[in-house]
Formats: sequence, C-alpha cells, structure tokens
Amino acid sequence: MTDLFSPARFGAIDLANRVVMSSLTRNRAGAGNVPTPLIAEYYRQRASAGLILTEATPICAEGHGYPRTPGIHTAEQVAGWKAVTDAVHGAGGKIAVQLWHVGRISHPDLQPGGILPVAPSAIRPVGQVFTGQAMKDYVTPRALDLSEIPALIKTYAEAARNALDAGFDGVEIHAGNGYLLDQFLRSSTNQRTDGYGGSAEKRARLLLEVMDAVCKAIGPDRVGLRLSPVTPFNDISDDNPQDTFEYVVGQLNPFRLAFLDILQGTGGAPRETWLPFDYDRLRERYVGNLIRNNGYDFLTAQEAVTSGAADAIAFGRLMLANPDLVERFRRGAALNAPDYDRFYSGEEKGYTDYPVLQD
Repeated sequence: MTDLFSPARFGAIDLANRVVMSSLTRNRAGAGNVPTPLIAEYYRQRASAGLILTEATPICAEGHGYPRTPGIHTAEQVAGWKAVTDAVHGAGGKIAVQLWHVGRISHPDLQPGGILPVAPSAIRPVGQVFTGQAMKDYVTPRALDLSEIPALIKTYAEAARNALDAGFDGVEIHAGNGYLLDQFLRSSTNQRTDGYGGSAEKRARLLLEVMDAVCKAIGPDRVGLRLSPVTPFNDISDDNPQDTFEYVVGQLNPFRLAFLDILQGTGGAPRETWLPFDYDRLRERYVGNLIRNNGYDFLTAQEAVTSGAADAIAFGRLMLANPDLVERFRRGAALNAPDYDRFYSGEEKGYTDYPVLQD
C-alpha cells in the first residue's frame, strides 16, 4: 500500500518519501539577496523530506517585493544557491526552487531605480508592504505592455536554467498567492482587453506560455507548478474560480510536468472558514503527480495519500518547526511549536535552532 513513507518518482526526481517541505518566505538572504551559509544549514536540516520546495525566489530584480528574499538572477545568487543544493544533496535530500515574480505586490522602494511595480492591469492592491525600513501603502502598478511579455517569459526560462546551474533538482513556477502569474489568472486583477485578458482562456495564456518556455528550457520532468485557487492573499479573487482553475489544470496535462502543487483554502485559516472549492475535481482532471498543501496533520496526510487523493502532502509551519518531521511522524513523536515571532527575522533564532529528536 502506498502511504506517506513510500518512495515516489516525480518526473526526473526520486523522492524517498511523500512528505514535501512547502515554500516558506523567511527573509534571511544576505547582501545582494544572496543565499548565505545560514540558509544552507536551514535547508540541510530538513533534507529528510522527500522534496524541499524553497522559499519563493525572484527571477529578476523587478520580481522582488520583500526585503532579504534570495534571488536567482545574478551569478552571486546562483553561487549562493549552489552551496545550498550541495548541502541538501550531501544530506541525501532533493530540492526544487520556487520561481517568483511578485508583480504589483511590491513598492518603488524595492524596485531597481525606484520604478513602479508591474501588473496585468493598473489596479492598486489594498494594504501595505514592508520596504525594509517602514510599512508603506501599495502603489498603483504599471500595466505590462504587450510588447514586454515575450521578454518576461524569457526571464522565467533563464531563471530555470540558472536553477539547474545552481544544482537544483527542479523548479516550481509560483502562480499562486496573488503574485504576478496569479494576477493574470484572476478576474479581479486582470482587466486587460488584449489577448491576455477577458476569458479564462486568455487570462491563463501567460501562465501556459511561461510553462511551455520553462519546460523547453530544462525539460518538463523537472518542472512543477503552484496554484492557489481561492486564496485571497494580496487582495485577489476570481469571479468563477472553479471554472478558471479547472480550465488551467486541464491545459497542463500535455506538458507532463513533474508535479502540480495545489494550495488549498485560505492561508492559515481554519478549514471551516475556507472559501468553497471542489479540489477533487482538479484531481480528476490532472493526470500527473499531485501535491496537496495546507492544513494537514499526519493522520489527514496519510489518509490523503493512501486514498489516492494526493501523491504527496506539503507541510509548511510543521516542517519549519520540526526539521525532522518525517522521523517524528514515523515515531508518533510530539511536535515542536512554530516560533511565529521569528518567521521573518531573527537570523538563526526560529530558523536553525529548533530541537530534533534524540535517540
């Protein structure tokens, strides 16, 4: 019987088990948004997961929206990530980088030369962003010109090639959580009237062209995708998410991706407050490896895998606080509680200082 501890093969990536580390922004990068030895140690500690998905990693300078997030668009960043992948591989793990462009969820203070952030449409998100010195209101972004889109797609492909140069086993395209590709997908943020806006088919066009370019750059068996159909994070929504995301998932099958990662629900909110969505319909439509993500404990994760509802389960806060989560699950051991105050600051505190089981 297949269960959470069974090995798996996701495209070209062999997983020792079906416990996946979810992508978690931690804001610990060094100068120039370069991964540091501390980041390498953080991921090395969690190498017993079947697959690590790194923190969201900007594909270009314009893709940044938070301070101290490691990028993958300079030679120094690629070298920094190479030390991370070497550490994970040395501990027997597998690791894929999550490729990110924040779109409108940024601020001129975080953009090269103080330029405006870009988006599908010039719609200002509600809320504020931390610029590194202070919280500031979001600004009205600049709508991407049609002529700029080919270069953006090329940048995703270049970032994927950089990822393989850095030693990653694969990449995950971030198309969720209200960031750029999600902004194109959703009706609330995409009000374009050209070939990239309007119907669900047109709103999905950019994502599918990015997937095609990345798959051609590094091979589809090393490419995954993150979607978050009803997550309202970053002031985003869709008029008909069920139809939108069923269409998207149906279009993914010809790519034969390594995996599809579905973030269920609405962030850390209790399940009973999640917006309605039939995730089983996505499972029925998608023919490849499916990761379900958000709100799982050991028992619900085990049931999802043994029933075939998912091929693996991603854990965020539990993996953050328990570097040896797989072993704790095996033993039925107690779990460490996350240090919420140090999610985004504190250097080693709340990062690499969580205790592990002692034999």
